[in-house]
Amino acid sequence: MYTFKNMLAVTNRRLCERSFLEQIDWLASCHPAGIILREKDLEEEKYQDLAKKVLAVCRRHGTLCILHTWTECARKLGCPDIHLPLWKLRGMAGKLEGFRRIGASVHSVEEAEEACALGASYLTAGHVFLTDCKKGIPARGLDFLQEVCRAVPLPVYGIGGITEENAASVLEQGAAGYCVMSGVMRNP
Repeated sequence: MYTFKNMLAVTNRRLCERSFLEQIDWLASCHPAGIILREKDLEEEKYQDLAKKVLAVCRRHGTLCILHTWTECARKLGCPDIHLPLWKLRGMAGKLEGFRRIGASVHSVEEAEEACALGASYLTAGHVFLTDCKKGIPARGLDFLQEVCRAVPLPVYGIGGITEENAASVLEQGAAGYCVMSGVMRNP
């Protein structure tokens, strides 16, 4: 079963059955550990417009909102929390002053160690289970997640195919929590 306090919710507005901001309002009211505004298909300007609205909703509920990829957008909007793909974190070395929380996406123990050395403050590691987001790509599994958790002194969140049925098994590997997209973008 999902526990919102252990969850980083990852957005995908295309999965919502109602308006995206209504979905964010519901989700923020559930108080997950955080909401990562991912929306990878948006150009920076459109992302910033959406981020401004999502940040307002999250602030109203006292829920952490983490912006994704667009560091300058985060700075302009006064958001000190950012999540980056590892390739972007590599290119931002020494340029992330002012961010209080820096997340990084990793897919191996070596990448986790690298992200840690580059200044990440938490990691998402995956994909743990089979997922529609990564069709045709084998899952890395729970052993992989446990290895990452043991390799770095950072909070690690499992990502990929996390459901109410398998969420507890992610925590059993030493993860700080888990990331959920479909389960929170399609509900309630």
